[in-house]
Amino acid sequence: VQLQASGGGLVQAGGSLRLSCAASGIIFSIYNMGWFRQAPGKQRELVAGITRGGSTTYADSVKGRFTISRDNAKNTVYLQMNSLKPEDTAVYYCNAALGSANSWGQGTQVTVSS
Repeated sequence: VQLQASGGGLVQAGGSLRLSCAASGIIFSIYNMGWFRQAPGKQRELVAGITRGGSTTYADSVKGRFTISRDNAKNTVYLQMNSLKPEDTAVYYCNAALGSANSWGQGTQVTVSS
């Protein structure tokens, strides 16, 4: 399984970024996908998830600002992040889950300046 995340960067508060995670080596459509993040000194936390059926879930802190989506034809999951806040600064990781098996991407840095 390979998960290649991209789209991170430096943005001012109130700005937007779109993260992408391209998957290979798996039958993408049967996997539940998610975005997690880890800020310095903090535990990794779930940001958003999308099931293989398209149901979504979000952390309370990002509801109404972030949107997760998937394109099974492109084996890619996206995270549209709007109204970014400095507290969104973290390394964002893509996750692919099937049953008890989990795979992680390499992470992409998101930095939001105030």
